[in-house]
Amino acid sequence: MNKWIDISQPLDEKVPVWPGDTPFSNKLITNIEESGSVNVGQINMSTHTGTHIDAPFHFDNEGKKVIDLDVNIYIGKAKVIHLPNISCIGVKELSSLDLNGVVRLLIRTDAWKDRQKFPQTIPYIQPELSKYLSEVGIRLLGLDLPSADPLDSKELSAHHQLAAHGIHILEGLVLANVLPGDYEMAALPLPLVEGDGSPVRAVLKKIT
Repeated sequence: MNKWIDISQPLDEKVPVWPGDTPFSNKLITNIEESGSVNVGQINMSTHTGTHIDAPFHFDNEGKKVIDLDVNIYIGKAKVIHLPNISCIGVKELSSLDLNGVVRLLIRTDAWKDRQKFPQTIPYIQPELSKYLSEVGIRLLGLDLPSADPLDSKELSAHHQLAAHGIHILEGLVLANVLPGDYEMAALPLPLVEGDGSPVRAVLKKIT
């Protein structure tokens, strides 16, 4: 039986967050002993913790919020490619690949080695790649990284260019054990009306 593969970052107190961002916590505010019937938990976290999507409102005050995004973008066929040992991702790195018919592209870089520590540097998306991806029909870009831009970027040029070309952003994927190939994917955000981002439970199933 072809099973779904979980490609989400587990959420506990060890999950790394952006420096200065809200640490993740999950605690019981009511337990069975006190209530007589149920345990009830409380989660405190940034909307960009672990595996998550970015809504354009994250980097543009006029951009769409999570509730406004088309959920169909986050469900369907996806292609996983492997680009190890690179400093950035541009047209040169993708031009030799057959991306015909690909709507959701997931890039495994293996650059984020220790998923319990926030990385110092990452391979970033070159802004001009956005136009190329749009031209070949890609609507979602997924990364095994905490950002599409350099970690010290304030301009967030890749984020802006991806949004301008209609490409949705999925970050923080766990792809270390995922082979390149074609998959079914689901990575639905929560229906956050004012959300600038949302954690997702991202899963893949190999297409045979």
